[in-house]
Amino acid sequence: MSKAKPPVSETSDEAKHESSNEPAHALSEESYNYRTRIVSALSEIGQAKWDALVQTQDDANPFLSFAFLDALHESGCASAKSGWQPQFLTVWRAESDMDDGELVAALPLYVKSHSYGEYVFDWAWADAYQRNGLEYYPKLLSAIPFTPVTGSRLLARDAEATTALIAALVTVQESNTFSSTHILYPPSAQAEILREAGFMLRTGVQFHWLNADYKDFDAFLETLARKKRKNIRAERRKVHEVGVTFRHVSGHDASEDDWIFFKRCYDHTYADHRSTPYLNLDFFQRIGATMPQNILLIIAEQDGLAIASSLLIHDEQTVYGRYWGALKHVDCLHFETAYYQPLEFCIANKMACFEGGAQGEHKMARGFLPQKTWSAHWLAHAAFSDAIEDFLKRETGGIESYMDELNERNPFKL
Repeated sequence: MSKAKPPVSETSDEAKHESSNEPAHALSEESYNYRTRIVSALSEIGQAKWDALVQTQDDANPFLSFAFLDALHESGCASAKSGWQPQFLTVWRAESDMDDGELVAALPLYVKSHSYGEYVFDWAWADAYQRNGLEYYPKLLSAIPFTPVTGSRLLARDAEATTALIAALVTVQESNTFSSTHILYPPSAQAEILREAGFMLRTGVQFHWLNADYKDFDAFLETLARKKRKNIRAERRKVHEVGVTFRHVSGHDASEDDWIFFKRCYDHTYADHRSTPYLNLDFFQRIGATMPQNILLIIAEQDGLAIASSLLIHDEQTVYGRYWGALKHVDCLHFETAYYQPLEFCIANKMACFEGGAQGEHKMARGFLPQKTWSAHWLAHAAFSDAIEDFLKRETGGIESYMDELNERNPFKL
């Protein structure tokens, strides 16, 4: 397989090139023209148009917002230089050739030169390609960079716009020589649409905490099995007994010093794991300035000094645990800063759900329950596609058995 070419800026026999005088292909009986554009910067769309489209989705979340994505791009965290080249696929609907059109569909799309920061692991697939003298990279990836959170990927105003978007995606992936296309963490309904479009589905497991309208944290604890309840109280007591206290700092109130301190904690955690952080201070400062209503910093202090911090992103219903770090070791501090303090925030603000991030079977002992996640995959090489399809069938069976096993270990009182 030859090395992939970057996608063209206008694409598809079914889409109208804006610079062309050829008639657009109509996808309905109404007098609409559909134009497909690939954009390398969200500024080409504009915040108002992008966010208006996102807000039409039933499962819109803060990570799909212009502010979050633009911060990733403009800070350089998700850029061509870092191996995340933005090539967002968009569909515009116009009533005439003179009309610029309305943004009716979009797919967050990247040309990836590696598989870092995805949380749906395909390293074995890439290795198999290499061992057979084939190039796996670059590939096409639809995801929110570094963010394993389920949410709409097929951003569309209606079923017709969804059809147009998938048709454009098929054209892009077939007209270039990318090895594959991967769409990560779509909701189940969109996963089924992608399956019908020829994608193979892959399942995974995350652990989410659900709020049963608890009065307070103790009311939540009372629903757990005795041993789980006892262990959590012991963990919290260890942190309290060494004099650690916590500040909850909203995005509106976070100072420059707060962000600098959080970044130190974040970097320290990556250093402890001998890894390189994906995100820089510029990114955190950008989201702090542009989406403060969605941000909560939890800062742990001891003897008047800040020692640890976690960052939460939230909307009105869901809290997403994103990052945490500490500058010194305190027994059980991670659980308190990254789990128990966020749960108290959820309960106090009547948030329905806390998503604690990828993986983490240990979360079940703290009241989190397993939830299935999805990804969708298309491979150009027929033989490899068949082999991976067989692998996914076996893996899916294993995931189903794993889910059954987890559900048998329910942490709540029976």
